[in-house]
Amino acid sequence: MTNTDTMITQRRVIHRTRGVTHGPITRLMSPSDLGGVVKPFVFLDIFEGDMRAMGSMPIHPHSGIATVTVFTHGDVHFDDPDAGQGTIGYGGVEWMRAGGGVWHGKELSAGGSPRAQGFQLWVALPPDLENGPSESQYIEASHMQRAGPAHVIVGDYEGVASPVRAPGGFNYLLVTLQPGEAWSYRPPLGHGVAWLAVAQGVLDAGERLAAGEMAVFDRNEAAIGLRAAGDTAAVFVLGSAVAHPYDLHLGNYSVHTSPEALAQGEQRIADLGAQLSRAGDRRTKSGATPVFR
Repeated sequence: MTNTDTMITQRRVIHRTRGVTHGPITRLMSPSDLGGVVKPFVFLDIFEGDMRAMGSMPIHPHSGIATVTVFTHGDVHFDDPDAGQGTIGYGGVEWMRAGGGVWHGKELSAGGSPRAQGFQLWVALPPDLENGPSESQYIEASHMQRAGPAHVIVGDYEGVASPVRAPGGFNYLLVTLQPGEAWSYRPPLGHGVAWLAVAQGVLDAGERLAAGEMAVFDRNEAAIGLRAAGDTAAVFVLGSAVAHPYDLHLGNYSVHTSPEALAQGEQRIADLGAQLSRAGDRRTKSGATPVFR
């Protein structure tokens, strides 16, 4: 079976959700609900609005996770003393590995577009990284690689590797299918976890999924056949992974593999918070505030 003759999914959709919306942000998945089903993927927001207004989100801490931010429409600006300056639009990515602790939330500022739409994903880190060093990468679309219609945001798919320095065992793709176009995702060996979320258009995944919906597939390693079913392009993200074998131990902004690891991460966050309060105004000329680590 080729990508062009794929008609329906070979895997069954077992969960669908439209999440809970608060203003410009819709929470599709949290660690306490679907995150427990599709871990290491534990959290997913879709957001849409004027980035100047969305920039009012307060700086907040994380530990034990990595955050992955992609844009399905519009662009944003990054300004970081270690990474330089640039623009992230469709196909680019901000990767932030919190590890043992960071404070962030304002490292991206409004770009050239009046509005932006995108996803923020959290990924639970394995024990050797969950309290390790933190790291950020800001990668413009021109430096990302594609496998067919998919930008390989994280992982390795069909011989195409993402430049993101992420732990192995999971893929995260950003895909656009033109009206009527079909495509089949064949997960790597061991990737029994799989889900997708639609940003724009309508997608046939064996069931019709509209913009704003997230779907979780049953646990196996079969291919997933997809087709753009509407009159406009279907834009979506898709994740697959080897199942995270650890229980989720949750703080307010943290996800860890054990109570001891959580306590260590929360202590580090508290220590960083005290340092941050002494650091004063850290905004750059562009209006961004770099991650504090």
